[in-house]
Order: sequence, then structure tokens, then C-alpha cells
Amino acid sequence: MTEDREVSMTRWLDWAREIQALSQTGYHYSENGYQRERYARLSDIAAEIISEHTDLELSAVSEIFHRQLGYATPRVDVRGAVFRDGKLLLVRERGDGGWTMPGGWADVGNLPSAAAEREVFEEAGFTVKAIKVIGVYDANRSFPLELFHAFKVVFLCELVGGEPRPSNETSQVEFFGEDEIPEKLSGERTHLRHIKDAFRALENPAVEAVFD
Repeated sequence: MTEDREVSMTRWLDWAREIQALSQTGYHYSENGYQRERYARLSDIAAEIISEHTDLELSAVSEIFHRQLGYATPRVDVRGAVFRDGKLLLVRERGDGGWTMPGGWADVGNLPSAAAEREVFEEAGFTVKAIKVIGVYDANRSFPLELFHAFKVVFLCELVGGEPRPSNETSQVEFFGEDEIPEKLSGERTHLRHIKDAFRALENPAVEAVFD
């Protein structure tokens, strides 16, 4: 995908996300059927934009959007930065073959740190303890396509125990030095920026958390 096409895709996807968020929030505060009808139509327009530019079925996207209730807010993605002998734990995603720090969407009811610890265990087989926030990032995912805006929280985690164990989402579990990071990272799950910040936090425990 060329850089121009990536920029173009980001713009229409940003527009569709914003329209959907405005629709969801407006519908939540609607005072009558007329307003609800208009905001529901905005949701359909957002779905049409996405369906027109992807291979996603319009009905499927519309259903996802109409299931969103209440004030629209970003989702939360958590990642665990785990080190052993100065090397960073990465897992290989089965979906796209790219490497990422283990993590995923936080579940309702979880503490953010507990969500990161759980994801590391589920995706890599290691028991860890979150000890520090490395950074809070904007994660407006677009590659691979994600329909909703997200924030990403990366935790520095202490390795407690366990053995490397792939999961139904991951095919490999490896540790990499800073000069050994694979070229192919997994979409928006982990960027080189996140990895560099993780090594910086390991080298200097007093360094402040970064944020967007």
C-alpha cells in the first residue's frame, strides 16, 4: 500500500469513525423519535462509507454500529512490555504474521494493569506483574482496519514465571534485543515507537511515562 493511499484511507476512515461517534452520542441524548431517526441515519451513512471502501458487508457494519449504546468513547488497548536478560518479549500474530508485544482489548471490570498481565499470560504463557506505565498512546487503528478509535496503554512488566507458550491468536513467542526487532510488526498493535519507549523505560526506571 503506497503512502498516499494510506493517508487517503486514514482520512475516510477517520471521517466514518467521527460520524459514527456523533451518531451514537446524539442518539443517546435524543429527546424524540425524529431526532433518533436522524442520528440512526448518520450511523448508516458511516457504515456505507466503510462498506464502500472495504470488502465488509454493509449489513454487518450497520449492525455493529447500531449495537453501540451511550456516549461514544475510545476503546482501550493494553500491552505488556516484558524483558528477560535485556530482551523484549514479542509474540507473532496468526492473523497477519507480524510481531507485537502481547496485549489486546481491556475487558469491562478489569483493572488496566490486570488486563495487561492477563493478556501476556494468555498470548505468551508467562506470569508477569505490571510495575510501571511506559506510555499512553493514541491508537486510531487503521491497518488492519478497526472500526473504532482506541487508546493504547503500555505497561512495563516484571517476569514472574511461566514458559513460552503460543495461543490460538499467536504462533511464536520470542525475546529480542533492541537491535534484533523483526521488521514486520503487527499493524497498529505495536509500533517501533512503543518498542523504543519500552527499552528506554527498562534502561532508566526513573524516566517519566510518555503520552499523546
